Amino acid sequence: MLDASAQLIDEVGYDALTTTLIAKRAGVAVGSLYQFFPDKRAVVQALTQRNLDRFVASTNERLAGEDPSHWWDVVDSILDIYLDMHRSVPGFAKVHFGDVVDRQLLDESRDNNKVIADSLTELVRKYIDTPGEQLSLAIAVAIEMADALLKFAFHRDPQGDQEIVDETKHVIKLYLASRLGE
Repeated sequence: MLDASAQLIDEVGYDALTTTLIAKRAGVAVGSLYQFFPDKRAVVQALTQRNLDRFVASTNERLAGEDPSHWWDVVDSILDIYLDMHRSVPGFAKVHFGDVVDRQLLDESRDNNKVIADSLTELVRKYIDTPGEQLSLAIAVAIEMADALLKFAFHRDPQGDQEIVDETKHVIKLYLASRLGE
């Protein structure tokens, strides 16, 4: 059902998505869908959580395999994984981490970017030697900046305007260097 939802989001967008369309695409009765999800928002919430889990797992796997020597390598890896997901994961380009549906889709007590920032802070803490609160704030601000700039890049080009992507990496590294040191 989640795969069917992701495909439909790419085709018709979130606003035109219905539980009937999801059930039909998934090859199940709409009543079966309602056993798991009360409405389309809940379906997209589950899809968004799956995407976040995939993002965090991919980031963890890449960082463990690369053993980055500098926090700049960590930034590059995280942004490259996000860009790859945006380009290749069905539905991701339209709903990202749920912000087009609800800024608190992932957690009703924190906005979506805060959930991502908290997840990434825990993940990169072993690669970046900075006190917890300072690291957490720096990552939260970097995510907000990257989010806005990458939306701009994908607005200009469906594959992400490479010039804007490069500028995004540059801006994020400059900001983080001012907070985390060279």
